[in-house]
Amino acid sequence: QVQLVESGGGLVQAKGSLRLSCAASGRTFSNHGLGWFRQAPGKEREFVATISWSGGHTYYADSVKGRFTISRDNAKNTVYLQMNSLKPEDTAVYTCAAARGSIATAQSEDYDYWGQGTQVTVSS
Repeated sequence: QVQLVESGGGLVQAKGSLRLSCAASGRTFSNHGLGWFRQAPGKEREFVATISWSGGHTYYADSVKGRFTISRDNAKNTVYLQMNSLKPEDTAVYTCAAARGSIATAQSEDYDYWGQGTQVTVSS
């Protein structure tokens, strides 16, 4: 059974930092693109960041560019999201996903596997 399990969420003050992790089990995703998405209350899910299979290509939503960094450790089958300078508008459930292909992609329809999500709350 394939599972993606996120961790690292929590409550943080504005301008603070959090590091999210997403560990995969049941299969290896070392040849797959990986991504992070988020969904705030009352809003649709939105793309946050993505990374190619090798880590050589990364893309970010404009709203997080310069503040968030996505990375991966293929030996650990894990993807990370380092979030700095957090803002109250970053409050959401953050979910990791594994893409069907090897490239970095911002399109949710390109992802086959999804985690359950971890809550990130940023207080002002």
